[in-house]
Formats: sequence, C-alpha cells, structure tokens
Amino acid sequence: MSDSSKPEASLRWAPWWVLASVALWPLTGPAEAVLSLGALAALAVLLLQRFRGGMALLSHEAWALTTVLFLAYWLPELISAPDAFNAPRAWRETLLDLRYLPFLWLVAMAVANERGRRLTFTGLAVIAGFWLLDGLVQAATGWSLGGPATADRLSGVFGAGNLKLGLVLASLAPFPLTAAAERFGVAGWMAVALALVVVVLLAGARASWLTLGLVLLASGWMQFRARRVVLAMVAASALVMLGALACSDALQARFERTTAALEGDAAGMDHALSGRLPIWRTAVDMALAHPVNGVGVRSFRDAYPAYAADDDPWLADAEHGAGYHAHQIVLEVLSETGFVGAFFWLGGVALAWQAWRVAAPAARLRARAPALALVVTVFPFNTHLAVYSTFWGGLVLLLSALYAGSLLSGGGEPATDEA
Repeated sequence: MSDSSKPEASLRWAPWWVLASVALWPLTGPAEAVLSLGALAALAVLLLQRFRGGMALLSHEAWALTTVLFLAYWLPELISAPDAFNAPRAWRETLLDLRYLPFLWLVAMAVANERGRRLTFTGLAVIAGFWLLDGLVQAATGWSLGGPATADRLSGVFGAGNLKLGLVLASLAPFPLTAAAERFGVAGWMAVALALVVVVLLAGARASWLTLGLVLLASGWMQFRARRVVLAMVAASALVMLGALACSDALQARFERTTAALEGDAAGMDHALSGRLPIWRTAVDMALAHPVNGVGVRSFRDAYPAYAADDDPWLADAEHGAGYHAHQIVLEVLSETGFVGAFFWLGGVALAWQAWRVAAPAARLRARAPALALVVTVFPFNTHLAVYSTFWGGLVLLLSALYAGSLLSGGGEPATDEA
C-alpha cells in the first residue's frame, strides 16, 4: 500500500488544524469556527475511512480513553440540564458541546504518530513562545499585538478586554519548556522559565502564579532529574520576582493582598481571595440543596441570588452583579452538576491515572508535556476559570485529547519497568 493510500495519510493535515485552532484563541469567533469545522472534517474523514481501515487512524485504547474523558466532562452537563435553573441555556451548552467529541478524536489522531506529535508539540511550543515574546515586548514598551496594556497588568495578544494571557501561558508552559530543554539543554529551559515568570507575574492572575510554579518544579525535575537545576530555578525566579516587585506598584499590591491570608481570620482570607469566600459559601449551599445533579451547567449566576446571603457583596455590586461562576473547579462541578457530576469527573481522573500507571516508559515520555499541562490546569487546590465555559472547557478538553492520543498511540502495552 502506498503512503498516500494508507488511512493515516488522510489526516496528515490534522496537526495543522489543531495548531490553527490554538493560534486563534485570542480571536474567539474564528477559533470557534475552526474548532467546529475541524469536528465536521474529522467526522467526514472517519465516515470515508470506515470501509478502508479507519481504525488504523488511532489505537483502540486511545479511541476509548479520549471518548471516556469527553464523556466524564459531558455527561454531567446532560444530567444537570432537565431541572436546571436556566434550562434553555443548560440544554444549549449540552448540545453545543457535542461538537467537542469529533474534534477531540481529531486532536488524538493528530498526535497518534511520531510526525504528528513532533509537529503538534513543536507548534504549541512556538505559539506559546510567540505569545510569551509579545508579552515581554508589552512589558518593555506597553504595546503588543493585542494593543496597549491595561493600567495594572499585561494582556498580550488577548487584548485588554480578555485578560487570559497569564493563565493560558501557565497551562501551556510544559510545551515550550520541553522544547527548549530538548534543543538547548538546561540553559534553554532556564531562559524560557524566567521569561514565563516575568510575563505570568505581570499578567496579574494569581491562579496562574501557582500553576506556573507547579509546572516549573515538575518540569525541571522531569527534564533533568537534578536538584541543583530546580534550586537554581527557584533562586533565579526569586530574583526576577524581586526585580518585578521593585518596578511594578500593581504587582506589589497583589503580593500584599496575597499575604493578607496570613492574618489568620476570615476577613484577611477573603481579601486575599479577592472576595471569593461568599461565592464559595454560596456554591456549597447550592451543592447541598441540589446534591444529585446541581443547579445546572452555566446556571450558577441564575441560581446565585436564591442561595446567597442577604449581605453578600456580589449581590450589591452593581458592576459585577451576582457571582458568575464558582471560581473553583471542585465547587463548580458540585454546584452545577451535583455529586453525580463529581462521580463522572472522578471516574475520568481515575481512568486517566490508570492509563498512565500501566503505560510503558516510552509512552509516558511522549505524553509528558500534555500530562503535566492537564494536571496543573485542573489542579484542585487553586482558583479557576469556569471549566464549563466555551474557552476554558475547550482548553481542558484539548489537553485531555493530547494526553490520551500521545500516551496510547502505540496501544495499551503495559509497562515492564518503572518510568
């Protein structure tokens, strides 16, 4: 069989499509269009290949894990919709999110072979690196491709009205760090790490600080297995932070706000968390009042006034209104999808971990970057964007498909020794 007639040859374009969808993240409309078209293209290819060895596009194990991870995300939506506070929106989100399944198959197939993984992972590193460089330019000049910075933080290519630069760079950080380490060794890895520290710090989202810290510690250890590299990174990062603090009044204010948590009282903790404690208390009350299937996906804001305390500051805030989402992934899942939704999420986590545990060392190595990116993005002891929002939910699902497709591209061969 010639190369052009092999089933996998029909998806040589898949890595480029995946990269195009990521590169367009700063432009919400075009990014959504590329994702939807990619889902349709994947379905068309699968239908055409069904009678010509379509299963050769991806191993059975990768098909299964990708689909299961999608279902762990999507079934809670479906179960929460019938009696949601905003049922029309919950049903709309549930039906609209079905497009992710064929797109996730496309993503997994894009990294199912060595060529696809090389193109996709290198491309993600280049995209993140470009956004990182643009952020550095904005830090130095005040301008970027997304326009000028706001008064207190970097916005980069995402623009002043879409402050996601730090969060996105922190989640994608394993890809440029891995690429730099493989090509330039410790020096390259350290240069990228310090650039990330500068931009993520100045981008202002404190959740991204924790995310990036976890990435740097894990990546430094996994790449070099040397304590001195990790210690050198910590020392260099501390110096960078001190320099940034000296140059940025806004950054100083954020550090001072963070240290308010050390006061040991609820007021200090709430101040450190930017007033999120009332939102979290309300999310807990929602979960307890609707323990089976929650108040409905994307219905948090609609249910908020019914469960918030009378003196809740978010009800009195005319600018922001009620809390739009729980700002924490565990509380979001519990409040919007109930304990049934949490059961599906935990099942997905367990299966993803089991796949990693039994995989061969070579499989773990090739899936290392997406695995780390996925873990830090859903790290439960942090604050989060809404995981059932279109943007952040799409990012989480993309990482899960990259993980499943790369880890199980060779099937489910068991490990013969420890990674």
